Amino acid sequence: MIRESMFRPAWWLRHRHLQTIFPNFPLRRFPPLELVRETVELPDGDFLHVDWHPKQPDGAPLVLLLHGLEGSVQSPYARTMLERLSDQGWRCALMHFRSCSGVPNRMTRSYHAGETGDLQTIIDRLRERDADAPLVAIGYSLGGNVLLKWLGERGPEAPLTAAAAISVPFDLQDACHAMNIGFSRVYRNVLLGRLKSALDRKFPTGRAPGVPVRQALNSSSFIEFDDILTAPLHGFASVYDYYRRCSSRQFLKDIAVPTLIVNARDDPFMTPSSVPSGNELSQFVELELSEHGGHVGFISGKLPWKPDYWLLERIPEFLSQHLEAGETGRSGVGEKSGVGE
Repeated sequence: MIRESMFRPAWWLRHRHLQTIFPNFPLRRFPPLELVRETVELPDGDFLHVDWHPKQPDGAPLVLLLHGLEGSVQSPYARTMLERLSDQGWRCALMHFRSCSGVPNRMTRSYHAGETGDLQTIIDRLRERDADAPLVAIGYSLGGNVLLKWLGERGPEAPLTAAAAISVPFDLQDACHAMNIGFSRVYRNVLLGRLKSALDRKFPTGRAPGVPVRQALNSSSFIEFDDILTAPLHGFASVYDYYRRCSSRQFLKDIAVPTLIVNARDDPFMTPSSVPSGNELSQFVELELSEHGGHVGFISGKLPWKPDYWLLERIPEFLSQHLEAGETGRSGVGEKSGVGE
């Protein structure tokens, strides 16, 4: 089901770029986080880090966060959501994609927008430790794409009570083109710069067997970077094969877990044409669209010095609804959602 979001932007922050930039404003105060880092060994001999917010006792609901491109537990959206959910009595953890925790991974390969095997490993680990605790997941941007793709791949076998995805690039090729237009090129350059910095840290000599490091460092767009590095490094025939196979839009119809997707039509990381239609969604998916909100923004409030971060209310509200309802919540979403606009 597709519905209009209840979100209303702050009058002083209606423009999509302001919505996108403001949450990362240097003067914003972030809550201190007490974190415990866990190193998880992966089946292929690599590793990744999971950071836990350890306030809550065993048996409490588990929530797993997936960050966006080159994000981490220090990303503002992750820090604030971890604190908010922990305050609600949930056990919270953030899964870092390979190399995003500040420590380069061992293998030549890294992560990408369609890598669901690592997520499966973490989910399996959480289920083995506590099979009875409710488990939910939240994905932001690229992490949202990974989460939705995994949910579609797993279908009714996905062991989650509910899920939420924010500012998802449903069509990866469309997102790359959108970020080559106008002011969005600023975001492209910042994120591409972070990818290059990570690559440079991992291969400081600028050389690695079978890896065109120098070419990738000289790339000027995501399509060029992914064509040179991401696609061949992860077994795709071409950059467009990578985008086609890993875009989450095609997996939405197979999701069988109550899932909320929150996107804005003015998101500068994509174009309106990438937003799926109602008949592309399973009966378990609720897509909330707003005219404004930017990319992982969604800031409301009457006063500039006292903003309201709407996602910190909407996402916990949705997840709480299904944690409290349990299996009744799962069947209820299917009954009320239907298909269509």
